[in-house]
Amino acid sequence: MAILLIEIALAIGGFGIGTGEFVIMGLLPDVASTYGVSIPTAGYVISAYALGVVVGAPIIAILSARMSRRKLLLCLMSLFALSNILSAAAPDFWSFTTLRFITGLPHGAYFGVASLVAASMVPPTKRARAVGRVMLGLTIATLAGTPLATFLGQALSWRAAFLLVGAIAALTALLLWIFQPQDKVRDGASIRSELTAFGKAQVWLTLGIAAIGFGGMFSVFSYIASTTTETAGLPVAMVSVVLALFGLGMNVGNIVGSRLADLSLRGTIGGSMVFYVVVMIGFALFAHHPIALYITVFLVGCGFAPGPALQTRLMDVAADAQTLAAASNHSAFNIANALGAWLGGLVISWGWGFSATGYVGALLSLLGLGVFLVSVALERKGVR
Repeated sequence: MAILLIEIALAIGGFGIGTGEFVIMGLLPDVASTYGVSIPTAGYVISAYALGVVVGAPIIAILSARMSRRKLLLCLMSLFALSNILSAAAPDFWSFTTLRFITGLPHGAYFGVASLVAASMVPPTKRARAVGRVMLGLTIATLAGTPLATFLGQALSWRAAFLLVGAIAALTALLLWIFQPQDKVRDGASIRSELTAFGKAQVWLTLGIAAIGFGGMFSVFSYIASTTTETAGLPVAMVSVVLALFGLGMNVGNIVGSRLADLSLRGTIGGSMVFYVVVMIGFALFAHHPIALYITVFLVGCGFAPGPALQTRLMDVAADAQTLAAASNHSAFNIANALGAWLGGLVISWGWGFSATGYVGALLSLLGLGVFLVSVALERKGVR
């Protein structure tokens, strides 16, 4: 029961972070309208948040090397709660963009430390599923949290959506304070020991798979609201439905992928990259058909399957620098977020249409597969 309560608290934190990260996709047109900027320009706030994750995850992991995991998680959730509340009150576009950057700082470190806590409470053969249960908060956010917050934002104001996220984060901090026991700092933990992660080739290659291979998902998802209304010709009310389908796919991918990862980390990662290439091309070709849009968006969500596998693989290849490696995994995912949003906005600004983001996704997934194959080849030669 104690383990279950800790996992629930950690997952609620993931739910809040996932809702805060993805709700902006559905409310991007509203934010653009409020601040009088174009939709591609408004997309900068997505990149700003992602940059915050990229910068914050390794820096926080290094500087907190001598901090207990409980204390660190409490600090991270408190910062996330405060910055979301302040985002809701931002008076202009650039202050909002700056606050989204600050909001992203605790994201990667939270998921990294939460994954380590979850994995430490189960046998080694069930680590990926434990990580998957924590990540379930993130994937449920895309199914329930993001559509709900999007609906709230469209009905009241996009600012109300960020107030909701701030409240969820505050609840998480309270639950962690109640249920997570005090823990001790690992013997030998130091800034120097954490930095050894960046001296391992397999750590960099695994991060590269996430940073490049997942860019396609964000290329498509960043502009999914406009794709739904302008490319498929559906009413604004259907944006929440499309977001829910994406979330359902992420949940299916997370559950199935975490189970497959406990059987084969390599097979799950490589197979998912191939799957993504095919799905992204299908999205680009058929997104203008409503039914095809529903199906491909669900399948794009299913591409989250290698998430727990990549997180678990980093634990294996990082040795004694697990905190930095685990946190950096989410930096890599958000490099993918920034890269995908930027490249997607680029092809849209060139006049290729919103569905062309699928071709961007296919290319990035193919490159991610290439990085994976290089990683496997080097590992077989003994390169760690």
